[in-house]
Amino acid sequence: MSSEFNDLLPTQQADKPQIWIIGTREQVVHIMNEMMVKELVSDRVKFTPIIPAPFANGKVMTVLVR
Repeated sequence: MSSEFNDLLPTQQADKPQIWIIGTREQVVHIMNEMMVKELVSDRVKFTPIIPAPFANGKVMTVLVR
């Protein structure tokens, strides 16, 4: 599907979906980089800063807001 069709879809600011990435710091950074290379994400600022995951001991997380 072309991105031009995505632009036609109605989205409200509050209704944006979130993708949570949880794992070790290396795993999270790897997935962030992989999503950039595969052009699933246009800019790294779409990810929140990496923070400790509140429910997974020793893990970190980031959130991608689309």
